Amino acid sequence: MSAVEQQQVRKRRVFYIPGYDPFHPRRYRELYRKESAAQAQISGYDIALKPKTAPGPYGWHVSARMDGRDVEADVEVLVWSDIVRDSMDQGILATYGQLVRTAWMYIGSGALWRLMRLRKGPVIAALYPVVFLLVQLALALGVAGLIGWALALLHPALSLLGLAAVPPILMWFRRQDSKFFAYYLMHDYAYSARTGGAIAPELAERLAQFTQTIRAALDTDADEVLVVGHSSGAHLAVSILAQLLREGRTIGPELNLLTLGQVVPMVSFLPDAWQLRADLAYLSERSQIAWVDVTAPGDGCAFALCDPVAVSGVAGPTKRWPLVFSAAFSQTLRPETWNRLKRRYFRLHFQYLCAFDQPRDYDYFQITAGPLTLRARYDGRAASKSRIDYAVSKYVSVAP
Repeated sequence: MSAVEQQQVRKRRVFYIPGYDPFHPRRYRELYRKESAAQAQISGYDIALKPKTAPGPYGWHVSARMDGRDVEADVEVLVWSDIVRDSMDQGILATYGQLVRTAWMYIGSGALWRLMRLRKGPVIAALYPVVFLLVQLALALGVAGLIGWALALLHPALSLLGLAAVPPILMWFRRQDSKFFAYYLMHDYAYSARTGGAIAPELAERLAQFTQTIRAALDTDADEVLVVGHSSGAHLAVSILAQLLREGRTIGPELNLLTLGQVVPMVSFLPDAWQLRADLAYLSERSQIAWVDVTAPGDGCAFALCDPVAVSGVAGPTKRWPLVFSAAFSQTLRPETWNRLKRRYFRLHFQYLCAFDQPRDYDYFQITAGPLTLRARYDGRAASKSRIDYAVSKYVSVAP
């Protein structure tokens, strides 16, 4: 078989690892269905979804015809939303306790000051829930003080009754969190901070299950097994692939990794994240895979163009991955689209999974359902010149 034929894909298995998301994976199926149809119309190819019939994780089947070639792909979501929901099952008082512990972990360890040397966007996103939750508490106490003052005019002993207003005000704010995202983000950052960056036991068990699922796919007749990690799912994907490669697999489908909108430094900069740093260092030197990392400066929730291996301080002399480049939202979206989305920060964090008005060499649907492997698609592609690829983390240990 020629090198060109080896790079062509007829069958692909795609494993998508979401970020810290409590929702059912059907959300990602509907997003893929809607956005792939939009991208196909823009780019002039054919793509269609149908229900997945094979056993295994939740997913869907994709049939596509691109560049004159037919491709079949099974896209499966590796679900950890139940772990996310359990970690979010906190009362108001417990959430404020998380706030104190999380702030202390990032400030006391010095990680926050190092993260501020990278990108302002994700650091602001991390500080936002702290500030907004404190503002909510201050407003509740302020209203309680006014009520107490009014009651004191009737009788001084009644002034303390004003404090009874604090719980219902805080509960009202929590019910509105689908608009504010303060509780959601607080739980997100607290989840990694509570272990100092170490992999929590329940998550370690789930990663072992994910590894087994992907390992089974490597024993099929697929031409490529592609793992996609988005947001917090990016560092989970790194650990999974590092484990697979440590097992010494050298035959079977081509195994590749695509990380999107990664927030790796939020974890790898923490003192006890030695396992993640070890996985980053190991994976970055492997020739058996291609690892492409796509972010965009317009995404304020990601560490845009920050090489996750280099900034974590674990880049070795034989480092070859990841290839870091920008999806360039402001250039690949029409001005009217960009103007509509640029203040919708959470929506932009998912743009990597969506259609682009003027796509360049990044098209999520060509990557996941097109006829080229990830390695072949970006063979010879230069990294973005504006990337940050020097060590920033204070903690660089790769062993306990």
